[in-house]
Amino acid sequence: MTERRLHGKNVRHPLLWLFIVQMLSMGAMEMSAPFWALHFKATGQLSAHWLAIASGVAYAGPMVMAMCFTPLWGRLGDRYGHKPMLLRALFALALTQLCIAWLNDTFSILVMRLVQGGLAGFIAASQAYGTTLVNREGRSALMAKLQVATAMGSMIGPLLGGIIFDFYSFAWLNLIAALICFGCALAAWWLLPATQVKKVSKSSEATTEVSLPFAAFFGLLLGIVLVQAGKMMPQAFFGIFAEQTLHASATVVGLCYGAVAVGLCVAAPIWGKRFAHQSQSQVLQQVEWITWVCVLVVMAQAMSSNIVIFIVARVVWGICLGALLPVFYSLLSKAAADHQQGHVLGLGNSAAKAGALIGIGVGAVTMIWLPVAYLFWPVVVTYGVAALGIRLLRLKPQVFSPTPSASLTNPS
Repeated sequence: MTERRLHGKNVRHPLLWLFIVQMLSMGAMEMSAPFWALHFKATGQLSAHWLAIASGVAYAGPMVMAMCFTPLWGRLGDRYGHKPMLLRALFALALTQLCIAWLNDTFSILVMRLVQGGLAGFIAASQAYGTTLVNREGRSALMAKLQVATAMGSMIGPLLGGIIFDFYSFAWLNLIAALICFGCALAAWWLLPATQVKKVSKSSEATTEVSLPFAAFFGLLLGIVLVQAGKMMPQAFFGIFAEQTLHASATVVGLCYGAVAVGLCVAAPIWGKRFAHQSQSQVLQQVEWITWVCVLVVMAQAMSSNIVIFIVARVVWGICLGALLPVFYSLLSKAAADHQQGHVLGLGNSAAKAGALIGIGVGAVTMIWLPVAYLFWPVVVTYGVAALGIRLLRLKPQVFSPTPSASLTNPS
């Protein structure tokens, strides 16, 4: 099934509202992100051991559930339309945040966090809906803009959440997040146009749609896992590294941490426009070199004790990241048939969740086995492996040659 696209002056307005809805809803969900451990500790219900476990479940549990269920929601979006899946995700976020705001015991909160992860899948739904508003050439810019919306929400949300947490309470924080998500759902329902679902016969689907060969599909998913793992790996140790290696204050640590997001927000739309009209081989060639630049700038972070050099390296890293994950998503979207957008982008988002989990886990393990000064070197290795993988894909151009197929993920 495919969906009819909007054209001309009708496109820009929905894309703007989609950007705003994604920024606000992702910001609302990030409001509570830094404070789960503090909230569980304040309840006085848990020992130090169980506090660590509960905090881990609160952070990782929703990602695991989303990784499992997002492709399912994507398939349903392909069948019934992507706007209903967008609204379902937003209302699910609003209702589960509202429940969390009223719950007091730790176990019930953790259960609701798992339910939230399973029911949401908003980012994939937003990406799939966005593909109905643009042509294939416009998908690079689309993915970049939505990545910027997520990054901006991730910057604004924790700051606003911290203010609410300081002056009010954790319950108020979640209640306000629920109201923001509910407002986003109403805005999406009212302002975003519905796109008609058009039935496509199986015979025409098999003969006219173009699918991505399995090797290239798997390679792109693996690339997403590696890039996201490298991005998330420092999450576990960044504060300790900055404090002990750079001897930085808390304010400077926050500045260093946010420098990546600044570079990403500035560069992602520029990369999207640059790659919009280029062939897959041209895009992959540039992405390979950008990944090697990531190797160099992470090495600079690993070896630097100068705060200015460290911040500059972080900004450059963000500029490079603005080209990587959105490009992988756009390559998946461009090569997939229209009736597979939800499923394919759902799998891409599941790969990103898997990469985030692997990255955080590896980062935590490296804190045990490596001295603080060497903690960034596993990130260097991760990007090196990703760059070599992209080189292997480029050495086999036939891997990215489109082939008629009824199923994108069919290895035969």
